[in-house]
Amino acid sequence: MTSTQFAGTELRGFRAGDGPPLVAAWCRSAPADPITPDRFRSLVLLDANFDPEGLRVAVTGGRLAGAAYAVRRLTPMSGTDLEPEQGWIPFFFVDPAARGQGLGRRLLTDALGWLGAHGRTTVDFSSYTPNYLLPGLDAETYPEAAGLLDSLGFRTLYEAAAMDRSLVGHRLPEAVARRRDELACLGYRFTTPAADDLVELIALAGNRFNPDWARAIRECLATGTPLDRIVVAREPAGRLVGWAMHGAYESRVERFGPFGVLEEMRGTGLGKVLLHLVLERMRACGAHGAWFLWTGERSPAGHLYRAAGFTTTRRFRVLRREAVR
Repeated sequence: MTSTQFAGTELRGFRAGDGPPLVAAWCRSAPADPITPDRFRSLVLLDANFDPEGLRVAVTGGRLAGAAYAVRRLTPMSGTDLEPEQGWIPFFFVDPAARGQGLGRRLLTDALGWLGAHGRTTVDFSSYTPNYLLPGLDAETYPEAAGLLDSLGFRTLYEAAAMDRSLVGHRLPEAVARRRDELACLGYRFTTPAADDLVELIALAGNRFNPDWARAIRECLATGTPLDRIVVAREPAGRLVGWAMHGAYESRVERFGPFGVLEEMRGTGLGKVLLHLVLERMRACGAHGAWFLWTGERSPAGHLYRAAGFTTTRRFRVLRREAVR
């Protein structure tokens, strides 16, 4: 896609030298969700699916005034599936000084056109894996963006909740300690995985839960995340039936997850025990809080988190736009 001009503004793909002004404009535009140059490099420029033509930037009078990022799979998340009809827009923004001129609509239309030219008929905002920045749109923080996306045909698929809890003074609840001991008497084991256990753990995460969770576990451990940030649960026969961990994403010690218990094992207390054992380890590492970005508030996991003292801090709408056929 070549550059286009309208009303003295050039729309074009990302070029060398755009990074610093883009990060600066992003932070001015979205002060509730700023980004650093290092995070931008890691999550966008070094993403295996990054195509500089998909990162559409608007330049007015020599100044970068906004951007909209469109991405499609060049490498599969798992297996060989490139999801040929699926595209994503992980973020867009317009500098406050350039608002009120239709630039946001123009950028998004340009990004959607780029995806359409690559055969993408379904576009999600902004639940792109592996490198999503936020799960979706926080309409309370960004009401103008919500209105714009709605006008362009994006509709809510579901809502995701971000949750936090303080770990100051956290201790393993007596009821959880009792249930851990009861399960141990039945032959269940809660341990730090050994290196050989990781093959089974990654397979469990990828096959029974989410391929992105398997990727996150593999990549964080390959870059040096300590094994003691993970607690695994095995049933009496030895099968791995669940795990919980922290520090998997961007080495953030206070970020909890991923976390999973096999559906047939739910209701046994395994999830509650795993959750609190990892919170206990997080506190031992010096963490003052625990947080994560994505769960269903009314899901079994959401109820479990609230019972453990987590509260919802933000809500995100995962949005989708289907092309007219």
